[in-house]
Amino acid sequence: MKEGKKAFFLDRDGVINKEVGDYIKRFEDFEILPHVRHGLKLLSEAGYELIIITNQGGIAKKEYPKSEMEKMHHYLAKEMEGSGVVFADMYFCPHHPQTGNCLCRKPESLLVEKAISKHGIDPKQSYFIGDKERDIVCGEAAGVKGILIEANENWLPLVDAIIKEN
Repeated sequence: MKEGKKAFFLDRDGVINKEVGDYIKRFEDFEILPHVRHGLKLLSEAGYELIIITNQGGIAKKEYPKSEMEKMHHYLAKEMEGSGVVFADMYFCPHHPQTGNCLCRKPESLLVEKAISKHGIDPKQSYFIGDKERDIVCGEAAGVKGILIEANENWLPLVDAIIKEN
């Protein structure tokens, strides 16, 4: 059987863009962290598929519209494209426990499992980097190694070590 692709699953707020404590409600407040462009480029050059998995419960709570989040994701994709970085996919859960239950909200692993299936990813060669325990639980439930960081932490040294190790 052919070996699957390797991937890096990334939480969004606090990993890709600056975590501000509550929801990023406006496009104007969406700030890509300084190390992200270089880190994603290194991962991409090392052959990793790049996939965002993010909870966006503010949509269900009517804190911001889905269109505002989509504007952020479009901007992120365009900004990274300029460096030769392309996301294989961006998944989001628009639900919140206050408004109803779902299977796609982290720590549930449904979105990671969908990505694994859709993109032919080998979980054993893949990682999930997040700034909350639920990110790690989500990845590990799908067989992906979790990497827990602090919100807004520069994760470049961790990625560098993984690339050199593999």
